[in-house]
Amino acid sequence: MGLVDEIYGLRVCIDTAPFIYFIEKDQRYLNLLRPVFAEIAAGRIDAITSTITLLEVLILPFKTNNETLAEKYREILLCSDGLTTFEILHEVSEMSSKLRAKYLIRTPDAIQIAVGILHGADTFLTNGVYLKKVDDIKVLILNDFLKV
Repeated sequence: MGLVDEIYGLRVCIDTAPFIYFIEKDQRYLNLLRPVFAEIAAGRIDAITSTITLLEVLILPFKTNNETLAEKYREILLCSDGLTTFEILHEVSEMSSKLRAKYLIRTPDAIQIAVGILHGADTFLTNGVYLKKVDDIKVLILNDFLKV
């Protein structure tokens, strides 16, 4: 089963890495992610993320003064049909603390997963293999869908 088949018709919370791979056209992941983002734009996959993603993706463009790349990230994260970027509310902070305590994961990962859980995501799409241990939401790892 492919990635699109796995998440078709679902609400998926997307971690930062898939956005970076897609926007910056990482050749390892582009053929995997292009159909995912097409299905999101078509409304067949309901995608969410958090403003942590915006924070993380803008670091490189700001460091390199690449306003064009920064604008691409803003456009996809803040203006895309089929994608909602949620702000971090106090409920997210509290759930993130619980996730950190339970799984000993990093704060940004805990925030992303908490947003997914609190906003009804069925799955969390990431490339952080270490997040497989989280069982509060179904975690999908991009590398698991690459053709070997």
